[in-house]
Order: sequence, then structure tokens, then C-alpha cells
Amino acid sequence: MPIAELNHQGIYFEDSGGPGSALILGHGFLMDGRMFDAQAEALAPEFRVIRWDARGFGRTRWDGQPFSLYDSAADCIALLDHLGIQRAVVGGLSQGGYCALRVALRYPERVRGLVLMSTSGSMDGEQGRAGYRQVRDLWGTPGAMENILRLYSGVIIGDSRFLSPWLERWRQTPKAAFVAATNNLLERDDIEPRLGEIRCPAIVFHGLADAAIPPSAAQALVEALGGRTRFVPIPGAAHAPTLTHPELLNPPLVEFMREFSG
Repeated sequence: MPIAELNHQGIYFEDSGGPGSALILGHGFLMDGRMFDAQAEALAPEFRVIRWDARGFGRTRWDGQPFSLYDSAADCIALLDHLGIQRAVVGGLSQGGYCALRVALRYPERVRGLVLMSTSGSMDGEQGRAGYRQVRDLWGTPGAMENILRLYSGVIIGDSRFLSPWLERWRQTPKAAFVAATNNLLERDDIEPRLGEIRCPAIVFHGLADAAIPPSAAQALVEALGGRTRFVPIPGAAHAPTLTHPELLNPPLVEFMREFSG
């Protein structure tokens, strides 16, 4: 298995290799790098696509300690160092997008562009935070899990045709990992006032049926970023258009990546 020992974690990653411009992708909450299978297939071999599993999820060996989005940003940069990549297009979906924005703020010299999917630069409202805390506390509780999984499957994926094998992976997520990952989101800082500092080109994808983060948040993100930014709405998509609507997402993503060729 491709595991990089970085920052006291065993970071699982997949690297398509190749000489093209590099794109590194971070996944959403409860997901892992496999949510970008269709993007890796579409972009390679023209581009070098790196997918990695964040602490607490997928096949990464997490050390069991609390972590922040800045720890994840440091993991992303350490992985680029490990692979000998000085500058890359940095992308992510939802939680992965929160991380990508912080990579761009903390390590701007390493970021050629941003691919932001189903994400936001703003904080969650108190009602949403209360919901996160409730699910965090109930995770793993007999009798509550199936209701939680039903809720998350509708919000994250939406289309039941794409639920397998994610439901089983979610069932196997340990309580400690789920708690730490939830706290990571609950405790994130407010970077909305700083988004104008991000000057690199960006492309923003957002499902128009996203119930987790409303499309209005994507519009606000586009307006706040300081560089040239394109908004790509995905009709009918919920929170994970990489899984459910790759035919709408992949062509503009390829077009955006071609801006960094040569």
C-alpha cells in the first residue's frame, strides 16, 4: 500500500504519476480518496493526479490525536514534498475544500490553482453545529446508526445508485475517528475575511441540490476569492458530484487543468 510516514501519520495516497501538471485532491467528511476515481480516470495520463486520505478516514493510519484543518494542510504539503512536487493545483471537496483554502492561505507559494467542490469559506451556523454535535455523540450507538447513515447517505450522495460501498465503509468508522474528525470541522477558524488574499486561479463546483452546503455559499466563495474564479453549477447534484455527476464535472475540470500545462 502507498503509505507515506508524514507528521506522525501514515498517510495513504494514490499517485497516477506522469509528467503533466499535478493536481492533489482531498476528500469530504466520511469519505476517502476513492470518491475521486472518476476524476483520476478522466485526468490521467494527461495530468498527474494525487489523492490522499485525511486523518481519521480511509486507509490513512491516524495517530489517534486531535487534529485541525491546518494539520491537514501540513499533511498535504508534506505529501507534495514526499513526492518531489514543488507546486501543484490543490483541490478538495467539502472538508477537503476547507483544507485546500487553508493550504492556499498558509503556503501560497506552493499553490498554482484551486479546485473547490461543495465547499465554503464561511462558518457553519449554530443550528448546523448543534446537529454535528448530536450526531458525533450518537455515532456508534445501537439503534441510532442506521438513522444517521440514512441521513448522511441522502445529504452526501443523494442518489441511492451510488451508495455502495460507502455505507459499509461508514459503518466501520471508529467512534474515536468520527469524533476527532467532527471536532476538526466544529473547531475550524473563520477564514472568510481572508479569502481575498488568495490570488491564484480557482474553479468552484457546486451541486444545485446540495443540502449540506447551499449553492449560495459557493456564489459567496466565488465573489470573495481574490483571483480569477469560475463557478460551475451542477444541476441535480447533492454534496458529492464527483461520484454522481462526473460527466458534468470532469470536462470543465480538464479544461481548467490545461491552463497550467506547458
